[in-house]
Amino acid sequence: MQEENKITDIKLVKGEQTSGLQFFESRVQAGFPSPAQSEYAESIDLNRALITNPAATFCARVIGDSMVDAGINEGDLLIIDRSLNPCDGNIAVCFVDGEFTVKRLSVRDDGIYLTPANAAFPELKVGEDNNFVVWGVVSHIIKRL
Repeated sequence: MQEENKITDIKLVKGEQTSGLQFFESRVQAGFPSPAQSEYAESIDLNRALITNPAATFCARVIGDSMVDAGINEGDLLIIDRSLNPCDGNIAVCFVDGEFTVKRLSVRDDGIYLTPANAAFPELKVGEDNNFVVWGVVSHIIKRL
């Protein structure tokens, strides 16, 4: 049975931590192989590469599969930026009637819809009777392969 995406363990990203990883400066081909190169840049700081506004950035783990066609799977880690203005088409973490969920925002003439990326789930029209807020915009997805 498929489960609607829910968000667990929302945590603030600590901006002062650094993650110096070796960074392969050349791009990696996804098609035909290219000649190997052995040049590495000094390092890459994942906080600087992925987080624009540390004071407004949070991480949350995904439960469920309503967003699989957008590449968001159960267990993925979302980076959520609360300083970004939500726009039509954004994937956002929303608080609806007491629960967090992740969906694509769809702004139409007749209202706001939360659209899943899985045909097995219905979209939700946000009505005046819903307790609703766009909590933050998803800026990155981190997944384990």
